[in-house]
Amino acid sequence: MKLNRNGKLLRIFIGESDRVDGKPLYELIVQRAKKEGLAGATVLRGVEGFGADSRMIHTAKILRLSEDLPLVIEIVDQEKKLKSFLGIIDLLFEKAGCGGLITLEKAEIIRYSAGENGA
Repeated sequence: MKLNRNGKLLRIFIGESDRVDGKPLYELIVQRAKKEGLAGATVLRGVEGFGADSRMIHTAKILRLSEDLPLVIEIVDQEKKLKSFLGIIDLLFEKAGCGGLITLEKAEIIRYSAGENGA
């Protein structure tokens, strides 16, 4: 299926060690995105990075292996649906006791379809 329409890209930057009740925050965000009917979500692990409150660079280099690598969760959908989802993210951040960076950017959706097996 080919769709030519404008959408938005929601990017959520967090740390790999961020947790809510012992569960990884990134997993909870992806599960909630699915439950809310968003088009899809992808979690990307960074090899190096730092955030606003970081006092050091987190890295995947062998000599300085970090247990808190940066993660980016990307979700593409319609602006209205993503803005509604921001409230859920805020609640999860509160429960995790962490912060993060969230951006909302323009995205041109070229194609969106389920795979051959419907996944």
